Amino acid sequence: MVRRVGRLLILCGLVGVVAGLGAIAFYWMLEFTKHYALGAIAGYYPPGPGGEAPLFPEGSVPFHRWMLLFIPAVGGLVSGLIVYTFAPEAEGHGTDAAISAYHFKRGEIRGRIPLIKTIASAITIGTGGSGGREGPIAQIGAGFGSLLGKVLRLSTHERRILMAAGMSAGIGAIFHAPLAGALFAAEVLYKEMDLEYEVIVPAIISSVIAYAVFAVRFGWNPLFQTPGFVFENPAQLIPYFFLALVVAGGAALFIQIFYGVRDYFRTIPVPNHIKPAIGGLIVGVIGFFLPDALGTGYGVVQEAFAGRPGILLLVAIAFAKMLTTSFSIATGGSGGVFGPSVVIGGALGGAI
Repeated sequence: MVRRVGRLLILCGLVGVVAGLGAIAFYWMLEFTKHYALGAIAGYYPPGPGGEAPLFPEGSVPFHRWMLLFIPAVGGLVSGLIVYTFAPEAEGHGTDAAISAYHFKRGEIRGRIPLIKTIASAITIGTGGSGGREGPIAQIGAGFGSLLGKVLRLSTHERRILMAAGMSAGIGAIFHAPLAGALFAAEVLYKEMDLEYEVIVPAIISSVIAYAVFAVRFGWNPLFQTPGFVFENPAQLIPYFFLALVVAGGAALFIQIFYGVRDYFRTIPVPNHIKPAIGGLIVGVIGFFLPDALGTGYGVVQEAFAGRPGILLLVAIAFAKMLTTSFSIATGGSGGVFGPSVVIGGALGGAI
């Protein structure tokens, strides 16, 4: 029993190493695509979070706003062709597919999924599609864990633990938050207020190791640089009550829009690989007027921390982000929804 548990924890550490390397590859590929698709072609260099230095220097290409109308559509078409040709389960935000594999497929994810998800998500988000990095990297990490479990012919129970460890490792690395990644993997597997307690320790091990691997290459800073805050009076908590109401309402609206778009696009008589391109064209129209609604949007949160954008602009970005994320991901594009949720909440919080 002790030897079996010890072996499993060692394997979780190995999953962490591989997931950390996968996070490095995904992040580099995403930044590479963004630099050349948005920067070199359209002259648009979206701001990033304070904890991440740009991997590529900004060029001298003038800003061609009209190019933003078409780049997300091209990215959606390429991503759709890749996904629906090689791995249809890699479409969407990724966490649903990983959860389904955990509960209903004995923790089995096809070995090609991590590669396809990496490429498709980097193309979708890098060409301006609104999506987060957590969904793709969660499915990528889960795929690594599942593949290792199959290669070693582990039991279904052990394979599921490795899969959850892979999810946590990817999240912890890409968000610079290893403990949050572990708790995410333990909690996201259920709809109710439940935790998969058996995966917490393995998830912590894999997540910490993955973050260490990622940070050795890209630095140990937290994702966002936040101003100092000193809590002095309980009355300071009162605005957060109103903030909670506003953000809860925004979350409910985002969910309605996202699944409304998903359900509508499922009914239109268009090949599946074309639907992300249609969504990308709509995203491009929105991005033409409000470029901050494109991509990950983490730079918006960083600006909100500094108090620079105006109230109306922040509200507009929050609503536009709901639309661009829905038309980027719910139509079949590849990317996460947790990251955009952070941006939406950050924009609303900055406005409040």
